[in-house]
Amino acid sequence: MARRIAAGAAYGGGGVGLVGAAAMGLVLAEVQLAKRQVGNGTSPHVPQADGRYGSGYTTPGEPPLRLVILGDSTAAGQGVRRSGQTPGALLASGLAAVAERPVVLRNVALPGATSDDLDRQVALVLADPAPVPDICVIMIGANDVTTRMPPTRSVRHLAAAVRRLRTAGAEVVVGTCPDLGTIAPVQQPLRWLARRASRQLAAAQTIGAVEQGGRTVSLGDLLGPEFAANPRELFGPDNYHPSAEGYATAAMAVLPTVCAALGLWPAEEERPDASRREGFLPVARAAAEAASEAGTEVTAAMSTGPKGPWALLKRRRRRRVAAVEPETQASA
Repeated sequence: MARRIAAGAAYGGGGVGLVGAAAMGLVLAEVQLAKRQVGNGTSPHVPQADGRYGSGYTTPGEPPLRLVILGDSTAAGQGVRRSGQTPGALLASGLAAVAERPVVLRNVALPGATSDDLDRQVALVLADPAPVPDICVIMIGANDVTTRMPPTRSVRHLAAAVRRLRTAGAEVVVGTCPDLGTIAPVQQPLRWLARRASRQLAAAQTIGAVEQGGRTVSLGDLLGPEFAANPRELFGPDNYHPSAEGYATAAMAVLPTVCAALGLWPAEEERPDASRREGFLPVARAAAEAASEAGTEVTAAMSTGPKGPWALLKRRRRRRVAAVEPETQASA
């Protein structure tokens, strides 16, 4: 299914149906119930996290690394009160610590955005007179599922965004669609349908992004086990967006891939480790495996093969990141 979605995105195919017509009445009733319980108790305000991180690492002759965050409310950090708790700030501070260089963060993500807003966000990034970002992180997809955007259209916009950023010279890491089946107020059968749609989209996003030269990290049900044990800690007061601990968990999963994309991870870590079930797979199979196991990285390996393009699937060790407030504005 993921391959069909990605192929439709690449060649202009139509939408791929994810829900049968017979189930629509019950699903719509469940949606209305979930809407009454999700989204209350939080402010649309998003803390401003743009700025410089890790100035203490300044090395003469080396400019700061530039990190840009694109996507939706999860990328923006909606649901937390302090800028240092947003995923952008967490990634910037973690990257500065690993690289031992300052990092300048810019966040152009928009709460409520679907993948078709990436065209506008990429244009903002490329119009900036500052140097091209070293690394761009995109987190998108949840709103595509909830607004029932055709998945082929969703993947088409994401692939175009990755292609434009890679052509400009930036590395790109995509945090794929999270598993909406982990949201507490969502009941069966909507929970099962949301999980199925989320995972299909995440797998298709992986195929589309990797084929354009990006890397992906599956967010999936990353918060699922923690949510079951600590729902008050891992999800924010609106029962939908992550809390500070939830964002830290997601940033921990994405940071190793960000560092690897910039050549900052140890060389031995780049070799597949059979003990962690890492290896080379056809990209569609790698995408399906990643969608079913959160925190899994997929990156391009070979452009051709007997079963199409191949990819490297890795399960990197996560690195703890701490909240740090920005030191200066990004214009520095």
